Amino acid sequence: MTALRRLASDEFDVETFGELRSMVESAWPPGQFTPEDWEHALGGAHFVVEDRGEIVAHASVVARRLESADLTLATGYVEAVATRPGRQGEGHGSSVMRAASEHVREAYELGALSTGRPTFYERLGWVPWRGPTSVRARGVVTRTPEEDGAVLVLLTPASPALDLDRDLICDWRRGDVW
Repeated sequence: MTALRRLASDEFDVETFGELRSMVESAWPPGQFTPEDWEHALGGAHFVVEDRGEIVAHASVVARRLESADLTLATGYVEAVATRPGRQGEGHGSSVMRAASEHVREAYELGALSTGRPTFYERLGWVPWRGPTSVRARGVVTRTPEEDGAVLVLLTPASPALDLDRDLICDWRRGDVW
């Protein structure tokens, strides 16, 4: 039996949490999902698909602050999207992303994520941020041109009027800032 669940990071028992991390790491190419990437996925809402007690797909939404123009946006940032190898193509990744997207629409002014696979998210309503991306560290804004075109956003009922061609700035964090 397949079930979709929403859990907070602290609702996982140690064994399940370890299984989840292993599954996410195995779904990514070797070396591409780092310990920092795992840290980024913690502290928010996790959406998991389980089939017969096994986690087969995951996405998490964590709170971040993004800036554009003179706006500071309460953002639901999507992290650690993965489907167990051997179970990809069955719709489980879409299921967790639909649930994560609905959570973002209900709880945040904006959704955001960074990806190398934009078409997967675009078919679920996410749109590319067309403007330049940057990071703010210790009050200094530095361009992140390698992320231009890789950041997607999800507009929500609480989204203010946004110009997707303007700068988008995130706060610094260890590992991938976006």
